[in-house]
Amino acid sequence: MRRRPMEFRRPGRRRLSNVVWWTLCGIVILLFIIIFSKESRIESRPGHSKQKLYYRDRIMEGLNITDEMLDANSVTRQLSDQISLAKAFVVIAKESNNLQFAWELSAQIRNSQVLLSSAATRRVPLTTRESETAIRDMALLLYQAQQFHYDSATMIMRLKAKIQALEEQMGSVTEKSSKYGQIAAEEVPKGLYCLGIRLTTEWFGNLNLQRKINERKHMEAKLRDNSLYHFCVFSDNILATSVVVNSTSINSNNPDKVVFHLVTDEINYAAMKAWFTLNDFRGVTVDVQKFVDFKWLNASYVPVLKQLQDSETQSYYFSGHTDGSRTPIKFRNPKYLSMLNHLRFYIPEVFPDLKKVVFVDDDVVVQKDLSGLFSIDLNGNVNGAVETCMETFHRYHKYLNYSHPLIREHFDPDACGWAFGMNIFDLIEWRRRNVTNIYHYWQERNVDRTLWKLGTLPPGLLTFYGLTEPLDPSWHVLGLGYTNVDSHVIEKGAVLHFNGNSKPWLKIGIEKYKPLWEKYVDFSHPLLQQCNFH
Repeated sequence: MRRRPMEFRRPGRRRLSNVVWWTLCGIVILLFIIIFSKESRIESRPGHSKQKLYYRDRIMEGLNITDEMLDANSVTRQLSDQISLAKAFVVIAKESNNLQFAWELSAQIRNSQVLLSSAATRRVPLTTRESETAIRDMALLLYQAQQFHYDSATMIMRLKAKIQALEEQMGSVTEKSSKYGQIAAEEVPKGLYCLGIRLTTEWFGNLNLQRKINERKHMEAKLRDNSLYHFCVFSDNILATSVVVNSTSINSNNPDKVVFHLVTDEINYAAMKAWFTLNDFRGVTVDVQKFVDFKWLNASYVPVLKQLQDSETQSYYFSGHTDGSRTPIKFRNPKYLSMLNHLRFYIPEVFPDLKKVVFVDDDVVVQKDLSGLFSIDLNGNVNGAVETCMETFHRYHKYLNYSHPLIREHFDPDACGWAFGMNIFDLIEWRRRNVTNIYHYWQERNVDRTLWKLGTLPPGLLTFYGLTEPLDPSWHVLGLGYTNVDSHVIEKGAVLHFNGNSKPWLKIGIEKYKPLWEKYVDFSHPLLQQCNFH
């Protein structure tokens, strides 16, 4: 057999020795790493232990805990735990009408607290001998409480029953509060009733007033002059209407160009005529009418008049028994039976010669010149109004029944709501688009009150849908009769609206807003003095 040359065997031996060498080096390096990491852990332990001690000290300081209280044999901690548990049992005992046991627990709690207080004062921990009697007596009482089944489950069940009873009581009180608040909002204050009586007597007893009316015949031309600023108010509240007229005249740059068209009912007609004849409002022209004189206002033309005369409708608003009282009381306000509340949909018929008019409610105060309203471009729309959709609850779905197919098919539920109370109406566009017939259409379909329930805003939203031009919010500030309004918003507002139940002439009016209204009332007037207005 032939032997290989020597040079072919030597490299193999060299490779083997190299492997052994690198293996030994790796083992040495690994041992070095292990030893180094152990030393690091040994060095880090004291720091970690210090950190834990620091956090423990912080917790003890925050909870006011001492080392003595953490001691497993601490009688102070045992006594404190007993007191905490006993306090809970005192509450349960009182709920169970076990007053004698509640008194015994309270007495023992006081005894234990005296011991703890004494130990804290002398800064010496309680001893077993000192606290033995107190701990034993408290333990007996706690055991007795367990025999009464004063456990957590019982406590939870009783508290749940108590919460339910309180919720029912709160619901009843809330309902009563709502009813009484509504009654207070609907009442006629004695002063207003007195003023109406005295003015009516004055009208029929004072011939000079009749003579003054005849002398004002020359002003009739102003009532039809479309170059002037025409405002209309539909109200039976003499003093509130007077504030609207007075505040407008005082803040007007040209009061002689302002014309107020007032419409009232037959009962208050004489009193309203007397008041606005007796008083001058810086040259403002004031005309008073009563709606019973409108020949076109009959049940054959006005659907809502027919509905208002219906006995079932009257029963709905006055008795509230037709639907089991499910409808909130505010939706049953009898004021919605008044035709004065619905005349706003017949403004072109009420004032056939006018082209543009500003409608205002009787619960507003004017604090800026309003002549600028008449130069606003409504862009072909009929109604200029301030939108109220800053919040979701002022959108169409809040006021209308979207479960009804007629509403669902024709109106966007997220469309912006707007406010009645200060509106500029283009009567030319109103007549051209036959807006009153639109109102009639929706009113006839709501005879069963399934499209909406409350007032005149919902039918207004339907009638002027797509026909309303948004106004700058500063023209009409709302909410002074039910909520807080930013003082800067009030300061900038042209018209302040006391919408809500808390009218400024009522005792339930919001006190901080009353001065805004009262400054336009002349409390020194003899008739107001006689009727005890102050």
